[in-house]
Amino acid sequence: MVYLMETLLRRGLKLAHLRIVAALADTGQIGRAADRVGITQPAASRLLAEVERITGHPVHARAGRGIALTAQGAALARRATRILVELADTAVELDQIGGGGLGHVRIGAVTGPALDRVLPALRAARLALPGLTTEVEVGPSDHLGAMLIAGRIDFALARRPVDADPALFDTTMIADEPVSLVARQDHALTQARHLTPGALLAYDWVLPGDGAILRDAVLARLAALGLPAPPGRLATSSFLLTLAMLQNSNAIAPLAAAVARRFASGPGAPFAVLPIDLGIRVAPYGLLTRAGSALPPAAARLRDLILATKGDADAPSAA
Repeated sequence: MVYLMETLLRRGLKLAHLRIVAALADTGQIGRAADRVGITQPAASRLLAEVERITGHPVHARAGRGIALTAQGAALARRATRILVELADTAVELDQIGGGGLGHVRIGAVTGPALDRVLPALRAARLALPGLTTEVEVGPSDHLGAMLIAGRIDFALARRPVDADPALFDTTMIADEPVSLVARQDHALTQARHLTPGALLAYDWVLPGDGAILRDAVLARLAALGLPAPPGRLATSSFLLTLAMLQNSNAIAPLAAAVARRFASGPGAPFAVLPIDLGIRVAPYGLLTRAGSALPPAAARLRDLILATKGDADAPSAA
């Protein structure tokens, strides 16, 4: 592998070639790729021609109004993206080592761990790491995994994306997520003394769309209990829309227990956790980093704070 890399370098492969191939993989158009790296379209076309000469393989072909990468081009783009991300991380690390401030960290998290792990760690970091600034991206695991591989976040509290190569990620497993059923505070079921699963199915449920991990976990558990899929006229991945639907209807929603505790507990809370546990648990999540990559110092310190934070669902889980 080292020999092959040296061969490409001797033939003239440069960072400019890697940048244009990576940009083309993201944009699918030479003009947009050229804009992204700050060059003209003729210069981008010339770089791509040089890449094909240096590698000895075609890397792109016209497809409709855009450009499609060949199998060789896609492989080169994956490697190019990783090299560019590593160089960006190196620049960040050098700045953090040489600078007076601690640094800036970009985190991704699915909703439950964002509340259960990231927020407590950020509160602790205000005292332990006063020079730290952070960005937090909350979203589904597939979206966060793509952001991680592209270098747009430093690490993620999520599940490995289903369609991604597991070898792209290093994973420290943390816990699975228990699920609570939530309704508005004055819902007829919130005060029920002997709430049964059948009573729940008399109401609409707000679930994520097809393929969402929470939806799959809910339907699988209901099936295991011998129950049908719940009725529902709204499917959404929007947390805010889910809460709005609960507040303005008799609907029920399954939410990660960490989320439910913060929005459906305490005096004056507009929502309530229903007094029944169906045993719904979402598959384990972990702390994901790019495989083989070292985190910059600030990100590594915040990662350690997050891993030291004890959530309420810390049963050990296997990968």
